[in-house]
Amino acid sequence: MTTLIAIGAGIAVLSGIGAGIGIGIATAKASEAIARQPEAEGKITKTLLLGAALAEATAIYGFVIALLIIMLLGK
Repeated sequence: MTTLIAIGAGIAVLSGIGAGIGIGIATAKASEAIARQPEAEGKITKTLLLGAALAEATAIYGFVIALLIIMLLGK
Protein backbone atom coordinates (compact mmCIF):
# COMPACT_ATOMS: atom_id res chain seq x y z
CA MET A 1 0.00 0.00 0.00
CA THR A 2 2.84 2.40 0.83
CA THR A 3 4.38 1.83 -2.59
CA LEU A 4 1.14 2.78 -4.31
CA ILE A 5 0.94 5.99 -2.28
CA ALA A 6 4.48 6.91 -3.30
CA ILE A 7 3.73 6.18 -6.95
CA GLY A 8 0.57 8.30 -6.81
CA ALA A 9 2.44 11.20 -5.22
CA GLY A 10 5.19 10.91 -7.83
CA ILE A 11 2.69 11.03 -10.67
CA ALA A 12 1.03 14.10 -9.13
CA VAL A 13 4.38 15.91 -8.99
CA LEU A 14 5.02 15.17 -12.68
CA SER A 15 2.82 18.15 -13.50
CA GLY A 16 5.91 20.25 -12.78
CA ILE A 17 7.54 18.89 -15.93
CA GLY A 18 4.75 20.27 -18.10
CA ALA A 19 4.95 23.64 -16.37
CA GLY A 20 8.71 23.79 -16.88
CA ILE A 21 8.45 22.97 -20.55
CA GLY A 22 5.64 25.48 -21.03
CA ILE A 23 7.52 28.28 -19.31
CA GLY A 24 10.65 27.49 -21.33
CA ILE A 25 8.78 27.65 -24.62
CA ALA A 26 7.02 30.87 -23.60
CA THR A 27 10.32 32.48 -22.63
CA ALA A 28 11.89 31.49 -25.93
CA LYS A 29 9.00 32.94 -27.91
CA ALA A 30 9.03 36.14 -25.83
CA SER A 31 12.75 36.55 -26.48
CA GLU A 32 12.15 36.14 -30.21
CA ALA A 33 9.30 38.66 -30.11
CA ILE A 34 11.42 41.23 -28.26
CA ALA A 35 14.24 40.71 -30.75
CA ARG A 36 11.84 41.42 -33.63
CA GLN A 37 10.01 44.35 -32.01
CA PRO A 38 12.07 45.93 -29.22
CA GLU A 39 9.52 48.73 -28.78
CA ALA A 40 6.92 46.20 -27.56
CA GLU A 41 9.15 44.86 -24.79
CA GLY A 42 6.95 46.12 -21.96
CA LYS A 43 3.77 44.49 -23.24
CA ILE A 44 5.55 41.25 -24.07
CA THR A 45 7.15 41.07 -20.64
CA LYS A 46 3.84 41.64 -18.85
CA THR A 47 2.15 38.92 -20.86
CA LEU A 48 5.08 36.54 -20.33
CA LEU A 49 5.01 37.02 -16.55
CA LEU A 50 1.27 36.43 -16.39
CA GLY A 51 1.56 33.27 -18.46
CA ALA A 52 4.50 32.00 -16.41
CA ALA A 53 2.56 32.57 -13.19
CA LEU A 54 -0.41 30.60 -14.51
CA ALA A 55 1.81 27.75 -15.69
CA GLU A 56 3.62 27.68 -12.36
CA ALA A 57 0.30 27.48 -10.54
CA THR A 58 -0.29 24.15 -12.28
CA ALA A 59 2.95 22.78 -10.85
CA ILE A 60 2.06 24.05 -7.38
CA TYR A 61 -1.35 22.36 -7.57
CA GLY A 62 0.36 19.09 -8.46
CA PHE A 63 2.72 19.46 -5.50
CA VAL A 64 -0.18 20.16 -3.14
CA ILE A 65 -2.06 17.11 -4.42
CA ALA A 66 1.06 14.99 -3.87
CA LEU A 67 1.34 16.23 -0.29
CA LEU A 68 -2.35 15.52 0.32
CA ILE A 69 -1.95 11.99 -1.05
CA ILE A 70 0.98 11.35 1.26
CA MET A 71 -0.65 12.85 4.35
CA LEU A 72 -4.17 11.52 3.98
CA LEU A 73 -3.49 8.10 2.52
CA GLY A 74 -0.19 7.48 4.28
CA LYS A 75 -1.82 6.84 7.66
